[in-house]
Amino acid sequence: MSLMNSLSPPCIRHLSLCRSRQKGLTLLIVLIMLLLITLISITSFKLSNANLQVIGNMQLRNQTDTAAQAAIENAISKPVFSTMPNIPVTTYVSVGGSTTNDIQVVTTATCLGIQPIAISSLDLNNLDDIGCVIGAGQQNGVEGTVEANSMCANSVWDIQAVATDQSTNSTSTVHQGEALRVPVTASCP
Repeated sequence: MSLMNSLSPPCIRHLSLCRSRQKGLTLLIVLIMLLLITLISITSFKLSNANLQVIGNMQLRNQTDTAAQAAIENAISKPVFSTMPNIPVTTYVSVGGSTTNDIQVVTTATCLGIQPIAISSLDLNNLDDIGCVIGAGQQNGVEGTVEANSMCANSVWDIQAVATDQSTNSTSTVHQGEALRVPVTASCP
């Protein structure tokens, strides 16, 4: 035996023993790396799936909000709501060009109060305001003056729309206030 063989580590003396240990260690490192890559892939898939769910829910929420707001705008454009207060009106909305009733919207108008309009707050150059002064005669006080209130009043309404997505049963409620000019003799129903 040479001096080199007697002083060298066992790996150099037995080359085949050293290689078999390295193959086992390499296999272990490769398995750990594969496990880490698999965990990272699964985590990223779950995160992207959760993000898709959040975006889908936000889209449904926006659709129901838009349907509710459209129903309120429709009710306001036709002041018939003041003649039938507290009676729910149901409409249906189709989304994305479908022919089915995707969203149900129930709109209800509630009168919150009526307040007479003071003559001093009217613009007598405006034809709508002049109609509130015509016929407002003197009731008492100094001759030639008129009473403080005109023949018109402002009614204040709360219009509520509850939109329900028919497939998920998710709801969205939108409230909007509206003022409507009415005769001073009107009262909240």
